[in-house]
Amino acid sequence: MADGRRSAWTLAAFAAPCLPLAAFGLPLVITIPHYYSETLGLDVAAVGLAFIGVRAIDILFDPIFGTILDRTRWSFGRFKGWMAISTPILLLAIYMLFMAKPGVTNLYLWAWLLVVYFGYSIAVLSHTSWAAKLSNAYHERSRVYGFWQTGNVIGMIMILAMPIILDRFKLGSSAADILHGQGWFIILLLPLMVLLALWRVPEASVPQGPGHHNATLGDYFRLLQRPTVVRILAADLLTGLAPGIAGTLFFFFFMRVKQFSFVESSALLLIYFVAAIVGAMIWTRLAKRVGKSKALIAACIVYAIVQFAVVTLPAGNFWLAAPFLVAAGIPYSAGALLLRSMMADYSDEERLASGHDRTGLLYAILTGTVKIGSALAAVSLILLGALGFNGHDPAASSEASMVGLNALYAFAPGIIGLLAAACMIGYPLTEQMHDDILRQLGERDSAGPPPQPEDVVAVSPDVLSSPAE
Repeated sequence: MADGRRSAWTLAAFAAPCLPLAAFGLPLVITIPHYYSETLGLDVAAVGLAFIGVRAIDILFDPIFGTILDRTRWSFGRFKGWMAISTPILLLAIYMLFMAKPGVTNLYLWAWLLVVYFGYSIAVLSHTSWAAKLSNAYHERSRVYGFWQTGNVIGMIMILAMPIILDRFKLGSSAADILHGQGWFIILLLPLMVLLALWRVPEASVPQGPGHHNATLGDYFRLLQRPTVVRILAADLLTGLAPGIAGTLFFFFFMRVKQFSFVESSALLLIYFVAAIVGAMIWTRLAKRVGKSKALIAACIVYAIVQFAVVTLPAGNFWLAAPFLVAAGIPYSAGALLLRSMMADYSDEERLASGHDRTGLLYAILTGTVKIGSALAAVSLILLGALGFNGHDPAASSEASMVGLNALYAFAPGIIGLLAAACMIGYPLTEQMHDDILRQLGERDSAGPPPQPEDVVAVSPDVLSSPAE
């Protein structure tokens, strides 16, 4: 395990894969469903069913891969190795999904969604777990995940800007042109960024305690019962769900309720994400002053206040709306970076208590909450439809649906943000406690025998077997 401070160049190289991975995540949930239904002619309900079904399967994949990740022993690095493996899988699947031509079937969509989501899960889980091992220092971990989250936000900004760039250089403005341009951008960027991270960023090995046994699915469910893990998962689910609902309804709210054009609304969304980059630095520094849990509480309260206040914005005033989007965007990064840093701290506590490194399983659990939160955010559309909202014809929408749109966009995320803050009240794993955990781990690790060359082995074929008790 590395300690001390990593250089900014090392952390920037580590965050480099976030750019194409985050850039890929947006069209996967926004552009591709529209493309397959509107351009390629698949039934819209069948497209929706494919995405829901594959995401359900994908959630089940996380604990399985988490056990594989924790059982991997490669001299190259277990996290770096799986990042390398995920890259060609993603490149092939992205090409097949983004470049699909008319005549494709529902089976085609199901098959390539399965491949792309599996590759994406391997990449994201390996990358976030690797971040936990870049340093064991309490505050340095917040800095590591601050770079990680900044990379994610920059990736989203880049892909949001693609339609503007394509139109500016006369490369196409149709839905197909935009999707194909996004696909080629990701395909070209992904291998370069992954290679940069693999080349420039080390991966430290972690000593295993006495009586070590390989990870199993039973370990996954045992970790789910840890009180600290439950707190982190609840906060992560809620801090992801709140902006997820707001993001799902963003264009409906600002175009229908606040009377902005699509271009103006898109500009406001870009302002929001630029503010999120600044927010990553703010919350990293605040966590160093007051602790991670208190910094997260502050971020959630700020977010809730801004969401509650957004309904007071006068319609059509872009320059008055822009500061609100800045204020809303600043807390956006707090949950993702602080909670992943806190899970890294807990991985040390778990290793001290059990003698086993379960980083892969812990981040598999955390990845699952992100997927559940994104699925739950879509429920807001179902509620809006039940209230009589018409997405195609504004005049056909009921008055109740417009009241519901205000409530779902402004008040529901704000309340959820306050609930997330409540999860962090009295959070037990403070900086002082973590320092004591590291001291005990250091004493135990130094007392144990040095690792032997034969300890480095490939993944066991019986990866899901139970350990001998």
